[in-house]
Amino acid sequence: MNILIFGATGMVGQSVLRECLLDPQVNNVVSIGRSATHQTQSKFHEHVLKDITDLSPLTDELSSIDACFFCLGVSSVGMSEEKYHAITYDLTMNIANTLVKIQPKMTFVYVTGASTDSTEQGSSMWARVKGKTENALLKLPFKSAFMFRPGAILPKNGVKSKTKLYQTFIVILRPIFPLLQKWFPNAVIDSEQIGRAMIAVARDGYPKAILESTDIREASGK
Repeated sequence: MNILIFGATGMVGQSVLRECLLDPQVNNVVSIGRSATHQTQSKFHEHVLKDITDLSPLTDELSSIDACFFCLGVSSVGMSEEKYHAITYDLTMNIANTLVKIQPKMTFVYVTGASTDSTEQGSSMWARVKGKTENALLKLPFKSAFMFRPGAILPKNGVKSKTKLYQTFIVILRPIFPLLQKWFPNAVIDSEQIGRAMIAVARDGYPKAILESTDIREASGK
């Protein structure tokens, strides 16, 4: 498979990139983002762009992509709905609409979050916007599309969060990671599982378009 990743420097993106580079069934990995990952493997091709919505120079390269793992995202804390909508919905749909024109046969995997609101009518601003984004993506004529709704993600293998507060909690809680996964099996997954699950659904599909933490764990095979 040829994989495209958006947001490879974030915690989820780092996890997905690592698993793609390790997987022998992934032939090529293309990363598009605003900052570099500094990976140097031969099957890895990175594009650092000021405007990540302008994909016109990469049309030929993207026409051979089998799956896009869209891992871009921001916290809604302290953000107005207008700004959060622009980053979460407008940016995502701009890119997705471009990709589906370039390669409609690809699988599109989008990372949202637990409690995303598919009705788009709830009281939680971020959940409404995420739900709107999910609904719009599922209507696009990709070969298939999957929405990943992880709860808590425990980073493994050196993966770190770019959010300082979250990374601080990770460092404090790391000694009890195994217990958290045991106590909250329906809400807690690790970074390796989410990476393996994305590769699996891109390769084999999945019975559901929206995957919660239990589905992600099942799809990962771990």
